[in-house]
Amino acid sequence: MEAPRPASADVSQYLGAFRRHWWIALVATGAGLGAGAILAQTMPKVYESSTSVLVQSVDQDTNAQGGRTKGAVNLDTEAQLVGSGAVATRAAALMRSGTSPIELARSVSVQVPANTTVLVITFQADTPQAARIGSHAFAEAYLRNRDETARAQLDKQIRSLSLKVKQLTGALTGLNAKLAVAAPGSSTESNLQSLRNNSQNQLNSLTGRLNELTTTMVGGGTIISDARLPERPTSPNTLLNVGTGGMIGLLLGLCFAYLRERFDRRLVTAADVRDRGRVPVLAVLDERSTPHFDDVVQPYGPGGRVFNRLRNEVLASLREGDQIIVVTGISRGSASTLVAANLAAALARTGSDVILIGAHLPDSVVDAAPLARMLGVSALPGLSDLLAGRASLSRTLQRTPRIPSLRVITTGGAATAAGLMQSQRLKDTLSALRQQGGYVVIEAPSTSSSADAQSLASLADAAILAVELRRSRRPALIDATEQLQRVGTRLLGAVVMPKLAPMKPGDFVAPAVTLTPQPVDEPTQKLQFAGSPRQRPAEAVADETAVIEKIASDGDEK
Repeated sequence: MEAPRPASADVSQYLGAFRRHWWIALVATGAGLGAGAILAQTMPKVYESSTSVLVQSVDQDTNAQGGRTKGAVNLDTEAQLVGSGAVATRAAALMRSGTSPIELARSVSVQVPANTTVLVITFQADTPQAARIGSHAFAEAYLRNRDETARAQLDKQIRSLSLKVKQLTGALTGLNAKLAVAAPGSSTESNLQSLRNNSQNQLNSLTGRLNELTTTMVGGGTIISDARLPERPTSPNTLLNVGTGGMIGLLLGLCFAYLRERFDRRLVTAADVRDRGRVPVLAVLDERSTPHFDDVVQPYGPGGRVFNRLRNEVLASLREGDQIIVVTGISRGSASTLVAANLAAALARTGSDVILIGAHLPDSVVDAAPLARMLGVSALPGLSDLLAGRASLSRTLQRTPRIPSLRVITTGGAATAAGLMQSQRLKDTLSALRQQGGYVVIEAPSTSSSADAQSLASLADAAILAVELRRSRRPALIDATEQLQRVGTRLLGAVVMPKLAPMKPGDFVAPAVTLTPQPVDEPTQKLQFAGSPRQRPAEAVADETAVIEKIASDGDEK
C-alpha cells in the first residue's frame, strides 16, 4: 500500500504550479484591475444627503409594547412612515418632480441613532442638488404629514367632546325644569338634585378637557440638521471597485493556473514524472548539468556528478547476469542519445568493459545527435551497415580515444533500416557481445516514433527512459512504460532533463577525432577497400555474414 503523501508535498505542488503559470495570474489580476477601473468610470454616480429630524411626542403617540425604542414615540414605526406612500406623495409635490412617488420612496433610507428620538433621513440621487432637495423634501413631508395627522386626531377629539358637552347641557336643562315643578322636600326633588349634580360635574370636566384641547399647539417634530450639498459621490467607490476587481482577477488567475496545470498533459517537473507517470526518477539534470551534443560531460563537473550517481544507482539495481541496458526516449529528440552516451562513459570510467550501440537510426529519428562527434570516433561503418551485411562486427566496434574501456558502434549509414531491429542478425550480435562480458548500452529511438525501441527492449535486461520536460507528455510516458511491460523488460527509472534546443542541419559535423579501424581477420580484411560500402561485391558481404553467424554459433555451443 502506497504511503500517504505529506501535506507539504501538495502545498509545494500548488506553489510550483503557480510559479510555472505566474503569468496567467498576473494577466488575470491586471484584467481585474482594469475591469474595476472601467466599471468605476462607467457606473452612474450616486450622491447622498441626510437630514436629521427630532421627533416630538403628541397625545396620540403610543409606543408599542416590546418596541426597540423607549419613550412615548415608537421611532421604528416613524421610520417606516417616512417611506410611506402619503409622505412620498407630499415629497414629490415639494420637489416638483415628475418621478413617481414609488420610485422616490426607493431612494430614501432612514436610520435611528441609538438612545435618541432622532430620525436621519437620507436620499440618493444622481446629482448633489437632487440629493439635498430630496432629503429635505422627505423630512418636510414627514413633519407635515405628522402634524396633519396629529391635528386631525385632535379635531376629532374636540368634536367628540363638544357633542358630549352639548348632550350634557341639554340634560341639565331638562333636570332644572323638573326641579322647578317638584314638591320641596320630596324624594323626587332629592333624586333630581343628585342627577343634576352628577351631570354638572361631568359637564365641568368635559368643558375643561375641551378648553385644553382647543388651546393645544400641535408640533410633531423639527428639523435639527438640514440637508447639505454633498461634495463627492458615495458610489461608485473607485478604490473599492479596483481593489475588488484585482482580487477577483487574482482568484480567477489562480483557478486558471490550476486548471491549466491540472489538464496540461506535458511533463513539466520531475515530480510529474514520479507522481503523474508513476515512474521512479533516477537522475534530474538542470541547465548547468545537461550535456551538449559535441562531447560527453566531464566526470567532475556538474553533469558528471549526476551521471556518476546515475551509474551507481544503475549498478545497484542490476541483477546478477544483467548486461544489456537500453536507453529510450518517450518523445522524438536526442534525449536518449545524451543519456546513453554519458551513462556508458560513466560506466567505462570504473574500468568495466562497456559497448555503446547507437540504434537511433536516421530514417526513424531524423534529429538524432551524432555519437561520432560526441565520442570522437568515425561515423562509418555503424549499426545499419552491420545489420545490412555491409560491415563486420569487429570493424564497426570502435574504441574511444579518451575512455579506453568504452567501445562504440555508431548509427551508421543512412540506408533504410526497415525491419533491421527485428532481424536475427541483431539478436546474434547482441548474443555475441553478451558472451564477451561487460556492459552493453543501447541508444534506442523513442517509443513514440517507432516500434524499434520495444524490439530492442525485448533483447535487453533493463531499460531507462529519457524524459525531456515540456516536450514529453504524460500519455507518451504511460505508453512507454506499457510497451516495456508487454515485452517483459524491467524499467529501472527515468532520467529527467530540461527541454533540448532543436538541432540544426549545421550541427551534424564531422567527428572531432577520427580513429583508424584496427586490423581484423582475413574474412573481414576483404571488406576494407576503397569506395562506397554499397559498391562492394556480394562475395564480401557473404563472407561478413559468415563471420557474424560463426560468432553466434560459437556462443550457442558454449
